[in-house]
Amino acid sequence: MLFGSSGIRRRYNDDLLGLALQVGKAVGSKAGRVVIGRDTRTTGPLISAAFCAGVLATGGRILNGGIAPTPSIAYACRNTDAACMITASHNPEPYNGLKLFNPDGSSFSSFQQKEIEETIADIPWGDWKNQGTITDAYPGELHSEAIAENIHLKEGLKVVIDCGNGAGSVVTPHLLSRMGAKTIAVNANVSGTFSRPSEPLPEHLPYIPSLIQKSGSACAIIHDGDADRMMAFDKNGKFIPGDTLLILFAKYLGAKQVVTTYDASMAIEEVAEVRRTPVGDAYVSEQLVRWGDFGGEPSGAWIFPQISKCPDGPYAAALFCEMAGEWDITSEIGSIPTYPILRTSIELEHAHDLLYALGAVNPTDGIRIEEEDGWCLIRASGTEPKIRFTAEGKSMDVAKELLRKGEEMVRIIRKEVKS
Repeated sequence: MLFGSSGIRRRYNDDLLGLALQVGKAVGSKAGRVVIGRDTRTTGPLISAAFCAGVLATGGRILNGGIAPTPSIAYACRNTDAACMITASHNPEPYNGLKLFNPDGSSFSSFQQKEIEETIADIPWGDWKNQGTITDAYPGELHSEAIAENIHLKEGLKVVIDCGNGAGSVVTPHLLSRMGAKTIAVNANVSGTFSRPSEPLPEHLPYIPSLIQKSGSACAIIHDGDADRMMAFDKNGKFIPGDTLLILFAKYLGAKQVVTTYDASMAIEEVAEVRRTPVGDAYVSEQLVRWGDFGGEPSGAWIFPQISKCPDGPYAAALFCEMAGEWDITSEIGSIPTYPILRTSIELEHAHDLLYALGAVNPTDGIRIEEEDGWCLIRASGTEPKIRFTAEGKSMDVAKELLRKGEEMVRIIRKEVKS
């Protein structure tokens, strides 16, 4: 299986380079014009070149956006036939990968992914008379203009923005400043290495609360490596969990139909009609093509269909800043229903095999234990060699017991597999 829960992703090696060439050929055989971008990783230029070579070999036309956020590349896709982002998102620097998009910004569907997997080895190379072309493009500006037209910030709003040395560095700080905010940018240089772990988790951001308090900022915005994710802190320096952000966005937008994942809090069902998908923004995106006016997952991927079907970190950043200028975010959070949620993981090289042994049809979709007062989801990560556990209960005792049951199921099956 080439595709995980968010495109193709793995440690950089010769196989990934060769795969990029083959995927480029597969995409180019179907799409005449393809926009491409990459995050800041040192392996990005080489993998991008390999993908472009595959497209060019089929006679396709490449618009090269260079370093840009994933949502900027997906937004630019509306003027082409397909898009490819070279990124491993929140994974560490040794990883890289490819995300593929349709003109509406949606990720390649399960059908499109399967088609590539089944035909990738059979697509012929073009001859010397039918080579494609490559030209430079500037997708970040097009995307920023669209965001600025839809969102309006309180003039002089102070905001901390931590781009994690990722692709958001070239868009979000400049966008918010242009919209009237006073920005304090952190880790906003495209160095190729990350000053902090890329995944926007509170334990990776211990310095943010003091920056907010010292600067008197209204909030802080955090991106991952390709800026498809966005997480936030309030004016008191308190990290806002993804489940809470999901509800805040839904309430602020007046969303009546929300698409989210199986691991999101059941509290969202108290503010909107909800449809759930397996974990992974590609699944949320695919569902939003058919139903829903807002979607997202607790990891920080927020999709606003009015602009694109791609998770959009810069749009979410601007929207949250607009909210911070109009609402008392802390008070709003206090009015949101919450239930205890526990999330943990274990590193396991053969996580997918173990999930199959547990009875999962798809390891990254996982197995969900449901009880009257809560649930537990056990799934293999689609991006790392891990098994992830999420448990939620009407009380902490219920959540802990459901997590214990999930971990015990894995412990027992590991023993059986080893024996």
